[in-house]
Parts: sequence; C-alpha cells; structure tokens
Amino acid sequence: MPLKIFQVDAFTSEPFSGNPAAVCLLEEPRDDGWMQKVAAEMNLPETAFLTPEGDGFRLRWFAPKAEVDLCGHATLASAHVLWEERILAEDEIARFATKSGPLFAEKRGELIEMDFPAEPERTVECSPPMLEASLGARLGYVGENRFDLLVELESEETLRMLRPRFELLKKLPVRGVIVTSRSDSSDYDFVSRFFAPALGVDEDPVTGSAHCCLGPYWAEKLGKTELVGYQASERGGVVRVRLGDGGEGDRRVKIGGEAVTVLKGELMER
Repeated sequence: MPLKIFQVDAFTSEPFSGNPAAVCLLEEPRDDGWMQKVAAEMNLPETAFLTPEGDGFRLRWFAPKAEVDLCGHATLASAHVLWEERILAEDEIARFATKSGPLFAEKRGELIEMDFPAEPERTVECSPPMLEASLGARLGYVGENRFDLLVELESEETLRMLRPRFELLKKLPVRGVIVTSRSDSSDYDFVSRFFAPALGVDEDPVTGSAHCCLGPYWAEKLGKTELVGYQASERGGVVRVRLGDGGEGDRRVKIGGEAVTVLKGELMER
C-alpha cells in the first residue's frame, strides 16, 4: 500500500527557500535500513518518519547517510503536515517521542513554535588543529556541546564569505560545525551557518537544532531571552528563539518558524 510522503520547506513562508525536509507518514514502525534507504533516495537534508504512538507520534530523523538524534527543521515540517492534513486540529499540540526525549510543537498564528531541550556549549580549551584550516578563517570563541562545535567569528562578512574545505570538516569527530557572529542588520540578533559533511550535508540551509545551542549562547552574550537569528545559507531562513525553563533545572528553547508544503506524493511499496 502506498505511503504518503511530503516535501516541506521549513523556516520560511516562501516555497524554494528555507530548509527542505521529507515527511513520511507510517502506520507502523519500519526497520532502520529501509528508512535509511528512503532518506538516501529523497536526498534532502533530513527525512522524518512519523508513526502513531500513545497520544502522539514516534518521530525519527534520517540524513542521507545516517540517523540523527535531534533535528529542528524536520520536526517543524512534521508538525506542519499534521495540521495541514487535519490529522491534528489546529488547537492541538503536536507531541513527539524522539531520541532526544519528548518534543512538542504548537501553532501560534502562522508561526509554529517547538519546545526543545537547550544544548548549551562549553568552552574548548584547545580547538582541533584542522578546524581553522577547514574553515579558512581566524577563529574567535570555540565551544562544543554533545553534537557540534560552535565557532564565533569576528564579523558577519567573514561568516558569509566562508568557503570551507569540507573534506577536512568531514574528519572532525562531531555531527557538525556551527559558525556564528553578531548580525549587521537591526532585523536580527545574530547570524549563523551550519556544516555537516559527515552526514552527507555539506551546508545545511537552516538548522533548528543548532539554535538549541545558539539561543543560550547569544542570550547570555546579549542579555536577552527572545532573539531572532538568520541562517545565512544560499537558501536562508529566519529562526525565532525564546529561552524557557521546563522546571527542575530543565532548560528549554522555544524555536519558532513558518513552513510551506511544496510536494505531496506516494511512496510505492514493492
């Protein structure tokens, strides 16, 4: 029986911008190898698989070459599909069970706001020797969390002009590298880019999960709890960040953005 599959551009209100994700609706769990093959076939930064579970959905994310533990834009795309297809009513909260624990999303007008765990960085005392060579720029602050390296650069111009050596970045023992700087525009608090060649994604267009780190980092630096970031990839996208507290020391990051469906289809079973 054919499975419904969608392609959604996340963190944008305009088709063919933001970050594309595939969303596949399953009636029952499928094996990892099959999901990885589908993700490779879709060849998008992430493919999300949704399976009904309890009062919500089991959500898993696969990049073209590997499963990932946390993905923001494919979560946003998944929530968007659930409301657009009327699987959930517009006033219902989308509840997801994931490898990073329970995640939630709710509609706020045209905006979808997701509730994610904060992933703050810690200072790296000695940065990997090949990091500066791979980015081709002088490094400022360097930190790391359980997923990625975080590098602050001296200016937005430097960030936008980066031409990384992906063959070197691929050798770093991390999911990816977040580069960031203050924004030159009054419309945004900070800008960023994200590189993850080890996952088959040299540069991710807009990375929600990176903002679980960027949010706390810039909130502390700027003394703000609500921020707007711009991910300065070729496609580009706007990410709204709001810092919160889940209680009992559980730091949370509210990540907001829009989404638009660009393709609906059927995945044929053979």
